[in-house]
Amino acid sequence: MLTQAGCLARRERLWNALPEHLEWVLIADPRHVYYFCNFWVHPLSFSAGERGLLLLERNGPATLVADNFALRSAAPTTPFVDRQIVETFYDHKHSVINRDHVLFAALKQLSEIVYGRFGTVEAEWLPVGAREVLGLDRERHSIAQEPEEPLRRGMSADLGSVVRHLRRAKHADELEILRLCMRATDAGHARALKVVRPGLTELDVYREIVSAATDAAGRAVLVYGDFRAASAAVPKPGGLPTDHPLEAGEMLILDYSVVIDGYRSDFTNTIAVGGASPPQRELYELVMEALRNGEAALGHGALARDVYRATAAPLNASPHGHTFKNHAGHGLGLAHPEPPIIVPDSDDVLQTGDVVTLEPGLYVEGIGGIRIEHNYLITDAGYECLSQHEIRLE
Repeated sequence: MLTQAGCLARRERLWNALPEHLEWVLIADPRHVYYFCNFWVHPLSFSAGERGLLLLERNGPATLVADNFALRSAAPTTPFVDRQIVETFYDHKHSVINRDHVLFAALKQLSEIVYGRFGTVEAEWLPVGAREVLGLDRERHSIAQEPEEPLRRGMSADLGSVVRHLRRAKHADELEILRLCMRATDAGHARALKVVRPGLTELDVYREIVSAATDAAGRAVLVYGDFRAASAAVPKPGGLPTDHPLEAGEMLILDYSVVIDGYRSDFTNTIAVGGASPPQRELYELVMEALRNGEAALGHGALARDVYRATAAPLNASPHGHTFKNHAGHGLGLAHPEPPIIVPDSDDVLQTGDVVTLEPGLYVEGIGGIRIEHNYLITDAGYECLSQHEIRLE
């Protein structure tokens, strides 16, 4: 879970990034509500997909708005707010109404707080109905959609973009969750190396991975990604596992994420089913060289496009370089992918606190497909490799 100290530090960074005339902000993206106050409706709960809203006032209180069942689904975590406005959605006695209208009823209690004061909302996530409840319109000047003064560091004036920019630099509490994601994913890859054999289905391997990841995390987790066997005929499959029985000569690409409290890992190994052939080992050596090249280019201030070029160089110099068409990596955190994006024409610059992936791959008809991947924390001195799984073909 996120910590109170981390949530307060992120709020301070937010206010420092916003124009001084803004007196309040209304956070609506569920990820960002969580980011600033530790309120998260678990996706495996009966309230999955529901949310709360967070009002932050400059030099003032933080107010969480939600319905009673959404709050219950967030337990046992504690929202770090000064007050909660809670409306009853279901009381085991009466029929229920439109649940969004329950949230709006709670939100209405904030209307007098924001009326006549300059503020802004996460427009991408706040419904029109919520804006009407709050009476937010230009004539009443209770909302500043596009302040004339630019935000510091030249960021966009919209609140959602500001928060997404701030999310790149991970705090200690975020990194603690990410490290748990990494350990769980490490465990899944270790289990796969032990169990993969001809005759086992992709779904069988997935079950083993989920079991190992759950044991390592010590809690229920979400696992998604690619669990598909690449073949000489179909060298780049993707998606969730099927009942396809693994065959000798195939290359099982395991590129998956373990999600815990909204944060996620994302790393890959490819296992040669029944043992690797010489051409498959050649692909393995190429992608390993690409990974090492990319790692050497990582660090604070590095241009993402330069990291891409370093990663892609040995692949492009090989006879198979034309098959490497995807990104060489991307940022990770509360979304997948997120900045910085490591692609040829990227404008992103790596900065301390970024968590990024490197994932070179080759997909060759007549041989199969291979992809490998590590996750890294960008530091002032270069990087820390967060993923500790063993990358090997067999």
